Amino acid sequence: MRRIRICLSLFIAGLVLSGITAFPLVHETALLSRAVAYFAPNTSLFAWVVRVHQALVATSIQYPFLAYGTDWLAFAHLVLAVLFLGAWRDPVRNRWVIEFGLIACAGVIPLALIAGPIRGIPLYWRFGDCSFGVIGAIPLVIALKSVRRLESSAAV
Repeated sequence: MRRIRICLSLFIAGLVLSGITAFPLVHETALLSRAVAYFAPNTSLFAWVVRVHQALVATSIQYPFLAYGTDWLAFAHLVLAVLFLGAWRDPVRNRWVIEFGLIACAGVIPLALIAGPIRGIPLYWRFGDCSFGVIGAIPLVIALKSVRRLESSAAV
C-alpha cells in the first residue's frame, strides 16, 4: 500500500504542478527565456522560447481572453489530481483511475506527434511533450502492478 501511495502522490504532485504553472505563462516564459539565454544562447531552443514568450505577451495585450483556454487547461490538471485522490485512498476499488491515467499518458504521444507539426511545434519540443506521458506512466505502472499484487494477496 505504501508503494502505491508514494507513486500516486508523485503523479498527483505532477498534475498539480502542471496545473498551477499553466496560469502565469507570460511570467514563466520570461524567466525561461532568460535562463535559456544564459545557458544556451544562439540556439534554436533559445529562438523558440523567445518566440513563444513574444507571442504570449502580444496575445495577452491584444487578446487577453485567449489565456482563458490555458486557465481551463490548468483547472483540468487540478481536477484530475483530485480524481487520483480516490485511488490514493482505496487503490483496489479505484484501480480504474490508475488505468485511466495510463491511457491518458499514452494519449499524450499521438497528440504531440500529430498536433505538434500542424501547430508548428519544433520536433525537439514535441519529444519533450511526449516525455510527460512516458515519465507520468512510470509511477502509474508501478502503482498498478502493486495494486494487482494487493488484489491477489487479498483473494487468497
